[in-house]
Amino acid sequence: MENAALLIAIIENAIDGIITIDERGKIESINPAACKLFNYVPEEVVGKNVSVLMPPPDKEQHDEYLKRYQQTGHAHIIGIGREVKGLKKDGSIFPFRLGISQVQYSGRKIYTGFIHDLSREKDAENQLKEYAAHLEELVVERTQSLNVTVDTLLATKEELSFSLEKEKELGLLKSRFVSIASHEFRTPLTSIQLSVSLIEKYAETFNSPNIVKHVGKIKSAVGNLTSILNDFLSLEKLESGKQEAIYQDFDLVKFSESITEEMQILAKQNQNIIYQHTGTKSTIQLDQNLLRNCIVNLVNNAIKYSGEDSFIGFTTEINDRECIITISDNGIGIPEADQKNLFEAFFRAHNTGTIPGTGLGLNIVARYTHLMNGSIAFKSEVNQGTSFIIKFPMS
Repeated sequence: MENAALLIAIIENAIDGIITIDERGKIESINPAACKLFNYVPEEVVGKNVSVLMPPPDKEQHDEYLKRYQQTGHAHIIGIGREVKGLKKDGSIFPFRLGISQVQYSGRKIYTGFIHDLSREKDAENQLKEYAAHLEELVVERTQSLNVTVDTLLATKEELSFSLEKEKELGLLKSRFVSIASHEFRTPLTSIQLSVSLIEKYAETFNSPNIVKHVGKIKSAVGNLTSILNDFLSLEKLESGKQEAIYQDFDLVKFSESITEEMQILAKQNQNIIYQHTGTKSTIQLDQNLLRNCIVNLVNNAIKYSGEDSFIGFTTEINDRECIITISDNGIGIPEADQKNLFEAFFRAHNTGTIPGTGLGLNIVARYTHLMNGSIAFKSEVNQGTSFIIKFPMS
């Protein structure tokens, strides 16, 4: 009795539905879980054929199985261990997994059906299918979009390649033009400079201030044009990659003294270029031509942007680690807003006014410095002056 009560309690409290039927398919018992699944109370289904819980075509197939059983005496139960459909009282259909076991009881056969509801699993499966389908749509959409992007990129690449070829052609034409024009201009400028020197010599006997004044203006203009042509030629070489650093040993002190004498001639009235060297060493290995261009350019700027009766500092230092070259003045200085663009080609500070210049000098100085593995920096304050510091590592 105790075992029977325990068995009934297990059946009554089972999570899955449990239905027992006889050999003719009539329902003998149904537990609460099965009643909940099919929305019936026991009295509505007990004694009825189990096919009442089956939707078409399972219902018709079960009737055929039952007919065959009546003719042959052999039961043929469908749906053992597989997914089938259930028909609820309200006509709705739900999926479940059916397991059937046969039991001999009191000289007769009883079939027990175990019903596991698959509604949640099927809903989740359908959601996954929908999600997978949506993902497939997204993949197709993204693939189409990617193909369009790839096509666009290929078209852009072709356009860029075409543009680069045109740019190369234009670059070569520009380089050729600058080279030819610079040399063509240099010949008449040399003639003008020679003629001015002769005029200056022949006019000495006249002792005319006006002649001296105008000859000075011509010489200054020729010097400016020559400087501009030199800047353009230097830029053309840098842009075309023709400029390389050629290293050789030389005496930095003698080299700097020579530049100081040369630039002092170009200085304004009562402008003095003061050169000093620090350190016991004086020999360095750099490109003399590139270094001369850098120093002359910086000293020339100091002359241009400083007033008369002023000092221009020019110092060199060689220690165990580096060579340091400094050119400083007490001129107009560089506005803070302009300092970040100072080494860009064709850039000039806003306070230069009518002072002549191409805006190429500092760009060339910086690029020459980098060609020799050096670095350039500056300090400047408006109306207080500017200092440029070039450093080269000692190998």
